[in-house]
Amino acid sequence: MATLPPLFLPLILFLSFNSSLAALLNLNVLSFGAKPDGTTDSTNAFLSAWTRACASTNPATIYVPKGRFLLRSVNFRGKCNNNAISFRIDGTLVAPVDYRIIGKADNWISFQYVDGVSIYGGKLDAKGTGLWACKNSGKACPSGATTLSFSNSKNVVVDRLTSLNSQMFHIVINGCHNVKMQGVTVIASGNSPNTDGIHVQLSSGVTILNSNIQTGDDCISIGPGATNLWIEKITCGPGHGISIGSLGKDQNEAGVQNVTVKTAKFMGTQNGVRIKSWARPSSGFARNIVFQHIVMKNVENPIVIDQNYCPGNKNCPDQVSGVKVSNVRYQDIHGTSATQVAVKFDCSAKHPCSGIRLEEVKLTYKNEVAEASCKHAAGTISGVVQPTSCL
Repeated sequence: MATLPPLFLPLILFLSFNSSLAALLNLNVLSFGAKPDGTTDSTNAFLSAWTRACASTNPATIYVPKGRFLLRSVNFRGKCNNNAISFRIDGTLVAPVDYRIIGKADNWISFQYVDGVSIYGGKLDAKGTGLWACKNSGKACPSGATTLSFSNSKNVVVDRLTSLNSQMFHIVINGCHNVKMQGVTVIASGNSPNTDGIHVQLSSGVTILNSNIQTGDDCISIGPGATNLWIEKITCGPGHGISIGSLGKDQNEAGVQNVTVKTAKFMGTQNGVRIKSWARPSSGFARNIVFQHIVMKNVENPIVIDQNYCPGNKNCPDQVSGVKVSNVRYQDIHGTSATQVAVKFDCSAKHPCSGIRLEEVKLTYKNEVAEASCKHAAGTISGVVQPTSCL
């Protein structure tokens, strides 16, 4: 076979390089009419950039430069012609000052039926303080919007994103597979209502790493149907801790299993690691859970299983939880409790907790030995366990 003379090799390399550049579609939202002034509505510009990226058969990057971009409620929807769309954000996306504009929607920024979407950097400022004030005043208010939602999607990456002052939940992962979130920062007031940091439900293969969450509700909440979750290197506080639940609200409900929470720090939170279920019949379950290498600092309920959750004593008085809790391991957990009872297992009388394992747990209360409380819970201990186990 004939070989090309050396003279042609640089030309081939040049053409190959330019071909690879041409294969990547770069889209700047400014080119679609977005304005970085924080007051001009850029919603349609972002949607136009998405439509172009989604229609491309080649990978696409949507670039958001520095500045503040005003967005109303916006839905980025698949199915797309490629599975590699990246948002690279150097600026801040801001919600309207009037909380009612997005407050009646379920979500502010949502992705549905997408495959291979990545978000790198940027800030999302939902301006939720007005809605919080409305709710705290007792007036009739919209329920509020989740800041960022992924539903029925797969192969998602969220990297170094900051969410500020969400109206409701900051980030929701619902009905998704293979999601990786890392370097996420969540910031909201400790008294902001229902502002869970990251909520995962009906999803599998979700990883959350190296994230700092300060909010008014659960830092991370894990709902029904969540399986194969890995959560590592999380700082939580203020907030309500990392919670599995609440589970068992519905009679027929998917369970939670294979969840690992590792290397986390809780500071001044209402709870540390919590499992909670409604006190009423359900087919739900929580099993194969690991809480490992955790530091508590002045946490009200460092370790808690609450299967008698019944807010306002409505729809569940005098009932017991049908959720089965089993195979839960607490390993290398130490620090300080803000209350006397540092370990509380309040399990279902009908389906007692089983396979609870405490290993190397040391929690103190005001430099004293704390207490543990158990109802309908069975398990084992190993190593030094303080407070003295009630299992």
